Formats: sequence, structure tokens, C-alpha cells
Amino acid sequence: MSLRPGCLLLSALLLVALPLAWITPAPAVAFGTIDSGGQHREHERITRAALACTNRDRACFQPATMDYLAGHDREFGAVGAPDSDEMTDPAAHCDDADYLAGSYPHTRDTAVASLRNCVEHLRAQFREGLDSAKNLLDDRGEVIPQEVAVSPECNPKERDETRAKCRTTEAFGRVLHGVQDFYAHSNWTDRADPARPLGADNPPGLHRPGPSPLLDLRGATDVRPPDDFTTGCYVLQDQVPGVSACQSRVTHAALNKDRGLIDPVDGRATEPATPRGRTADNFADAVAGAIAESRRQWRDFRAELTSRYGDDRGARMICALTHDDPVHDCGDPYRNRVAVVVLLTGTVLAVVVVLRRRLRTVSRAAPIRPAGSRPRRGSR
Repeated sequence: MSLRPGCLLLSALLLVALPLAWITPAPAVAFGTIDSGGQHREHERITRAALACTNRDRACFQPATMDYLAGHDREFGAVGAPDSDEMTDPAAHCDDADYLAGSYPHTRDTAVASLRNCVEHLRAQFREGLDSAKNLLDDRGEVIPQEVAVSPECNPKERDETRAKCRTTEAFGRVLHGVQDFYAHSNWTDRADPARPLGADNPPGLHRPGPSPLLDLRGATDVRPPDDFTTGCYVLQDQVPGVSACQSRVTHAALNKDRGLIDPVDGRATEPATPRGRTADNFADAVAGAIAESRRQWRDFRAELTSRYGDDRGARMICALTHDDPVHDCGDPYRNRVAVVVLLTGTVLAVVVVLRRRLRTVSRAAPIRPAGSRPRRGSR
């Protein structure tokens, strides 16, 4: 049976594409964004556990706003945006900063450079969010209604999205994605399997808590990881031992702690589903580090808003970013009190004026009798 020319062309393209997919490095899908394929929306659940209004933080994100930040149902949300349009950028996921002491195909300088690229990428997103926030308020410091509307829901896939709240939240969500991936992809919080020798398939663990000083996004300090720090190399054929560009290197498959169940309220992590995640408490420790880091980044973002725009405007911006109805919730309390006082004062004055007018009318209508005089007969 003969093949049509179109089929021949498709076959030729597949023959070219499949080897490229084998050899081309690509960033790993870290903590999950969807609820299938072994993923359980880990990014969403970490973000909710860290920043939703169930954690008693006054600067928490209210439900509708949190839905956009963290994602919901089939929506990736801001935190899932890098999994839709930055899949080919290792810097967005803190990949390929792998290194082991001794004979290793990747130099330490190259590994540090990869980590530095990740941090600088996240710093750029952090600054982009701060820049976008200025458009939340007008020149008088009042919330601009059309800039904070979240209906229709913000969509990070739409590059023509111009609403300031959407753009600021998206940039901050991309920050959260990267810093959460740092804990899933690196050995910062985890431990090696004590039953096996250390090596590319069982790299050492640092077992450190979050937040990490490596992720200081407000500053411009140079990134200097500990000697044994590593993330994982990733290609589409992700396995242990590594193949192609990841041959003889620490791979994402060996190191990741991406999969498991996370309570979106208290952040409790159970049922780890990767080999490294099942070692000791590695999955739970990575989730705890990611939650602590997410809270730290939100504290730093708020502090930078007030530092850049002043206490009053900064506080109004934070309110606008976290509240579902910023126009009504984020007005000036002092101005509102003055308005109430003016309104009440005006009401009191109006009542006084009316009473005075009525008294004058009564006094003019009533007959004036001399003191001690008696009314005429027939009168009451």
C-alpha cells in the first residue's frame, strides 16, 4: 500500500523530532500543576497552605483572588503559569544546577552559574510585579476600579492582559513557582538514602530548613551555594542513570520530590510518590520548605512595596492585591471617618435649622397676652 505525500512528510518530521527530543535538555515538571498523570496540583496546594486566609495571616489572599494566584479546577493560575509558557527555560524551574565533588562531567562553576540564572530570573519577575503594582492606584492614592477587577478572571496565557492586579499577581505567582521548585528539585531540605553509597543516583542531602538565603530576591547579593548543593539535570528521557546530556550526572529523576498529597489548609504532606521523596521525610520537608519560602517571599514583596511607594500607598496596594473587593475594602479609613463626621454634622445642623424655623413660625402665630391677663369668654 502506497503512502500519500503528506504521510511521508509527517513520517520524516517524526524521524527528525524524536532524536531531538531524546537529546535536548528541558526543564522538569516539578511540583504538580494538574490533577492527573501522577500530579496532585501540588503548586496550588502549597500556595493555598502558605497564603490563603486559613493561616491567620492578616495579609492573606481572599478566596477569589487566591483562585487566580494558586489556580483551581482546570485553571493553572499565576503560580502555574511557568508550566504553560516557560517549560523550556531551566531558569524558571531551578534545573541543571547539578554538581558532585570529585570526577564529574559538570563543573561547579557551571552549576553555580545555572543556579544564579534561576535566582536572577526570579528577581526579574519580583521586580516586574513591583513595577506593575504602581498602576493599582491613581495619583491621589485611590484604588482604580478597572485595574483591580477580577471578573472576568485573570488569564496569564493572554499576553494582552493589562489589569494591574492581574499583571502583578502573575509576576508574583511566577516567583512562587520558581522558589517552590527550588525545594522540589534541589537537595536543600532532603537527606540521602543511608542504605546506599553516595553518588549520582544518591546525591548527598543538606537537610536545611526553608526559607533559604540563596533565594533573597530583594537584594543583589551573589549566589554562593554550599559545597554539596545540587539540583537535577533534566532531559525528556528522565531516568536513573542519566542519558544523553544528563549521562553520569545527578538527574531530576534521582533527586526530585515532586509528587504526593498536600493538605491545602495546613500543608501536611503525605504519600510521597518519588524515590527521593520516600526517603526519610524528604517529601514533607520539601513541602514545608516551599511553604515557608512562599510566605517569606510574600513578606519581602510587601516590604518592598512599602519601601518603594511609601507606607500609605504600599498598604493600599497590598490590600488591593489580596482583597476580592478592593474598591470597597481598601479606601482611606481617615477619609471615610471624616466623611461620616461631615455627614453626621450636616444632619445635626439641618435638624437645628429646621427646629429654629419651626420655633419662629410658632412664635409668630401665637397671640401675645399681657402678663396676668385672662382669656376672653368663649375662648379655651
